[in-house]
Amino acid sequence: MTPFAYSKPTTIERALQQVGPHARFIAGGTNLLDLMKENVEHPAQLIDITALPLRDVTRTSDGGLSIGALVSNADLAWHPEIESRYPLLAQAILAGASPQLRNMASTGGNLLQRTRCHYFYDAAVPCNKRQPGSGCPARDGLNRQHAILGASEHCVAVHPSDLCVALAALEARVQVRGKQGERHIPFADFHRLPGTTPQRDNCLGEDELIVAIELPPPRFAGSCRYLKIRDRASYAFALVSVAAALEMDEQQNVVDMRVALGGVAHKPWRDPALERSMHGRPATRETWAVFADALLREARPLAHNGFKLTLAKNAIIRVLCQAQHGEDQP
Repeated sequence: MTPFAYSKPTTIERALQQVGPHARFIAGGTNLLDLMKENVEHPAQLIDITALPLRDVTRTSDGGLSIGALVSNADLAWHPEIESRYPLLAQAILAGASPQLRNMASTGGNLLQRTRCHYFYDAAVPCNKRQPGSGCPARDGLNRQHAILGASEHCVAVHPSDLCVALAALEARVQVRGKQGERHIPFADFHRLPGTTPQRDNCLGEDELIVAIELPPPRFAGSCRYLKIRDRASYAFALVSVAAALEMDEQQNVVDMRVALGGVAHKPWRDPALERSMHGRPATRETWAVFADALLREARPLAHNGFKLTLAKNAIIRVLCQAQHGEDQP
């Protein structure tokens, strides 16, 4: 591990003043410390933000919620406001990691997780995400875990977070603060597809700090589900995950719907225009199948992950049926 300087500011302003070109913010450290030990990340300075006042969950003026960036995943999953008003978020958090990791991991840090691609973690092999221009061995190598949507010739890695898939479906906003002031980023715009710059996971500036995640007023509390499909029942990253939320009229026609996929792309995958095209259609298994086919129409499987296409389609249909009926259907 490369030697580094350490500081622990007590105000956001002081934390931002200490940011430099080789500095990194650290909270729970559940991902960053692993990357440092694997010789993937080499920060010259760690700025410990755990003393900052970012641990509150408060109602916003429009009836939504503001979640401080340092709220732990465990506290968020069991928070009464989340359990009752945003159960989709609680389900997604509890599907991820282990209880020990959820106790340490911060909400803001979860958004900044880096891919678990084994080539990215192996400093002995090329990787465009680690060293731009060096190549992507995953394209022709072992790529069972990798992307089927939104990938490029430069990178086929997937985003690992469960929380982010639910936040995408809920259309959250990310509140960030930097030396130039504060801004709010729609969640759909926060993470990036790899394109020609796979080293950039998100649109956060080098001097910007996530201070909160904002949720809009709840609408889908009674008709939502998160489904995670993985190789083992605990502590494994998703092969495919689906966050689904529905609103239906008295005739069981779709009024609104949200579907976000995880484990299939460099960011949570949604198609809001496709979702809007479903409005007014009957909430049936046949409608969900049509939607799933359309959502996956641009999928480009690799040599070892073609199964994800069938897996994703079946998972979408299943979780929409579960959300529709408000119970876990087989």
